[in-house]
Amino acid sequence: MKLRLMTYNVHRCVGTDRKLDVERVAEVIAAEKPDVVALQELDVRRARTKGVDQAHRLAELLKMKSHFHPAMAVEEELYGDAILTCLPETKVKADGLPLYPRIPGLEPRGAIWITVDVQGTPVQIINTHLGLVPQEQKRQAAALLGEQWMAHEDWKAPGILLGDFNATPYSATYRLLKAALRDAQTQSASWTRTPTATFPSNFPFMRIDHVFLTKGLETVHVRSPYGSLARAASDHLPLVIDLEVSSV
Repeated sequence: MKLRLMTYNVHRCVGTDRKLDVERVAEVIAAEKPDVVALQELDVRRARTKGVDQAHRLAELLKMKSHFHPAMAVEEELYGDAILTCLPETKVKADGLPLYPRIPGLEPRGAIWITVDVQGTPVQIINTHLGLVPQEQKRQAAALLGEQWMAHEDWKAPGILLGDFNATPYSATYRLLKAALRDAQTQSASWTRTPTATFPSNFPFMRIDHVFLTKGLETVHVRSPYGSLARAASDHLPLVIDLEVSSV
C-alpha cells in the first residue's frame, strides 16, 4: 500500500517575492499529488493576510478535507498548523505544546493528530511546528514522545510525526526524536540516497523539515520540488515522501 506525504511550511502563503498568493501555494501542492499534506504557518482570518481562512481555502482548492489547530489566537485572528487529506480521516487531537518559561514572549506552538485509512490500515499522523530555542524544542519534542501524544494508548504503529522542527540533524532535539523514531531520509535497503534539504527555498542547505516513522512504514522515494514556482511560493520548499505501508 502506497502513501504520499508532504510537509510544507507555507509562510502564511507569502512568498520570497513578498506576494500573498494562496492559489500559488495550492498549485505547488497539487503538482505533487500528495495523499496527506502537513502545513505550518497558516493564517486564518488575520488582517495581515486579508482575512482569508488559508486552511479552508487550500483544502477547497485541493479538494481535500482539512483539520486546523490554532497555536496562537488573538481574538478572531488565528495562526497555526493544519493537516489536509483526500483519504478517509478522523481527528484525534489538537493541542498546544510546552513553552520555555525562562524566556517570556515566545511564540506558542502546537500539534495536530489525525488517523487516516490507507486501504484498510489506520495510520497515525501528527503534524507540528517546534520553537526556535533549543531548550524549548527539547521540551516540545519530549511532550510529543510522552503520554499525551505518542505514548498514548491510541497511538499505534504505523505512525508518522512530521513538520517543521526548526532543528537540524546535528541538534539534541533531532537526536531525541531519532532515538524513538526513524527519519524517513535515513538510508536503508529501500532508500539509499543522500538526504534532501528544504530551507531556505532559494538555496536549500538546511534540513529542518522532517518526517519521522514508526515500524510498518518504508521509504520508497523522497523529493523536494525546486522549480521557480516552489522557490517563490514560500521560504521553505515542500518535502515529499512516498511510503510503503504495511499493517503491524
